[in-house]
Amino acid sequence: MSLFAASLVPGLLLIALGLPLLMDGSGFKAAARAFPRSVSAGYMVFGAASAWFLYNILHLSNADFGEYRYLLFVGFAAVAVLSFKCVPDFLGVRGACAIVLIGAAPFLEAAYMEYDHPARLFMVSFVYVAIALAIWLGAQPWRLRDFLGWLFARPARSRGLGALFLAYGLVLCVAALELR
Repeated sequence: MSLFAASLVPGLLLIALGLPLLMDGSGFKAAARAFPRSVSAGYMVFGAASAWFLYNILHLSNADFGEYRYLLFVGFAAVAVLSFKCVPDFLGVRGACAIVLIGAAPFLEAAYMEYDHPARLFMVSFVYVAIALAIWLGAQPWRLRDFLGWLFARPARSRGLGALFLAYGLVLCVAALELR
């Protein structure tokens, strides 16, 4: 992934999240509130995260336990399947956290050793904040439910967060254009 794309994609994602929050749409609020405990979202998001993780397991090099890749694949596939049965609560949150953690690598690799482009730090900072948040929410997924309850209790809170997301998304898009 190029540094341009690695800066543009998070910017567009933040804009896409910021606009519905800023406009305070009731449909977006209802979907966001339902997401942490949604069974269908859990199956979809956690299933996608599991598939991506298992794909990465199958493509391990020999330096990264590659000679045991099939054994690791079977073990982690069993854990993923048993997760749907044994810990069905907040699977969507855990899956989203796993997607953030797995997906962070291409973005950070795009910015690696690009010291001539200080604008890359806007993207890298966002990715590291997302990683920290994903680790925290992956360990305590009910915190997202609590945060969303707090966020939507007053319209000014969701609008403020939407404005923050929109502004930082625009900063990332401008930084991406500067990197082009």
